[in-house]
Amino acid sequence: MDVAAILPLLDSTLRLATPLLLACLAGLFSERSGIFDIGLEGKMLISAFFSAATAAITGSVWLGLMAGVAGALAFSLIHGLASITFRGNQLISGVAINFLASGLTVLIAQDWFSSGGRTPALAGPARFSAIDLPFADALRDVPVLGPIYHDLVSGHTILVYVALLAVPVTWYVLFRTRYGLRLRAVGENPAAVDTAGISVTGLRYSAVLICGLLTGLAGAYLATGLNAGFGREMTAGRGYIALAALIFAKWRPWYALMATLLFGLLEAVAIRYQTVDLLGVTIPGPFMQALPYILTVVILAGFVGRAIPPRAGGAPYVKER
Repeated sequence: MDVAAILPLLDSTLRLATPLLLACLAGLFSERSGIFDIGLEGKMLISAFFSAATAAITGSVWLGLMAGVAGALAFSLIHGLASITFRGNQLISGVAINFLASGLTVLIAQDWFSSGGRTPALAGPARFSAIDLPFADALRDVPVLGPIYHDLVSGHTILVYVALLAVPVTWYVLFRTRYGLRLRAVGENPAAVDTAGISVTGLRYSAVLICGLLTGLAGAYLATGLNAGFGREMTAGRGYIALAALIFAKWRPWYALMATLLFGLLEAVAIRYQTVDLLGVTIPGPFMQALPYILTVVILAGFVGRAIPPRAGGAPYVKER
């Protein structure tokens, strides 16, 4: 298989992996601080709705992006209040957020647009358009590197590049800054952080808000970049897949990039090839479409026991008096 045949598949992989990568990094910040967040799905869904709805009403994708991020941040604050302030069960809070987002988006969409829980189709300035990087056309005919730069690196929306840039930024923040050291410490031993005079509550709320920001970008990309509007349950389990990728990546940003690209590749193969002939055996389309979810189950079953999460994860911190 030559480069020209591989590039469209890799291009689709990058586009499909973007929301998974943003959600995975969101969960990484939250869980590194000790707050497990199974509500990534719900925050992505609420962001997708409000970004698409606002873009459809105003005609501005940037206003849509801000509305989507605001919606995800609001749901993150709900999770923070339940998990940090009121010391509730973090898993139950996350599940409740998923159910709330699932019902609320359909209800509001039906009330606003009367289209069966969908928003109007987005076009023009209401959607993110592809960006052509400098010299992409001029270098197109250069052997090997030209097509890679023109067809794979160039031609994506801005949120794809933001997601890729977020990986080294996340690595730097977590492993090269004082804030990152404290955030990782509060996920391992919050009592020691508290003894040092650092606010455990403040650090965990900051991580939850960063999680809301990144899931807001992921949801907005789904509705205004990858698709042209909001549809009922359009996240389709991507939040759970991002959690599986996070476990597979052992809570590290560069591994998270690799894991989400793997999931994106499986989804791209399922979309591009309805059936696959492998060693004389024809693999049917439905099985191909189920591959990302099968891999999610395999990872959760096989890696949960081996991957070691932050030691204080999932447990509310009660300050000793």
